[in-house]
Amino acid sequence: MLILARKTTLQRAQHHKTLVTHEQPKSPVSEQYRTLRTNLQFSSVDNELSTMIVTSTTQSEGKSLTAANLAIAFAQQGKKVLLVDADLRRPTVHYTFRISNTFGLSNLLVGDHTLEQLVHESKVDNLDLLTCGPIPPNPSELLASNRMRELIGIAKQSYDLVIFDTPPVLAVTDPQILANETDGALLVVRSKKTEKDAAKRAKELLEQANANLLGAVLNDKDIKDSNYLYYYN
Repeated sequence: MLILARKTTLQRAQHHKTLVTHEQPKSPVSEQYRTLRTNLQFSSVDNELSTMIVTSTTQSEGKSLTAANLAIAFAQQGKKVLLVDADLRRPTVHYTFRISNTFGLSNLLVGDHTLEQLVHESKVDNLDLLTCGPIPPNPSELLASNRMRELIGIAKQSYDLVIFDTPPVLAVTDPQILANETDGALLVVRSKKTEKDAAKRAKELLEQANANLLGAVLNDKDIKDSNYLYYYN
């Protein structure tokens, strides 16, 4: 992980252990998510972080797993957390947590339901989930709507932290829309996959949207230094 000037790395986790912070809380990877949590808290000392987006440059860089595990890490600290699947194109939160996606954010944004009606309790204490719901034909318009801004305000009243899992920033404008409405943005890049120019362009797009760029997470870094793992063995 890279948060501002603080440098740590997120190791490669076994693919079937997607919610490693919940399933293996004492593992090195879980500890690194807790380090990320701490770095985010230090990066927002002057302005409390109550809403944030997690995005990436392109697909398959680990932004959804980062959002899920980070949400769990904050919930384990005792904060009341809401994880929102704001990827209205390729949602994954319902797969990750194995819950229904029949109704979700898209239903709320067209006015069919209230937040309380659509939130799922997760198997993690203090963590609630709002899935995507039916994929709409106009994701960007829904996310830019007054209804979305109202939702953010309502969620902030009920939760200590609201994390939005958004699409990749180079693919669509959705992350920029939400970045402008939230307290911060976290950019996920993947070791040996993300190109430097792509990462720079993603940073520029977020800054153009007046996002508070909290930092970047270097994901899937293969650490083989035995000294690094000493504390966890």
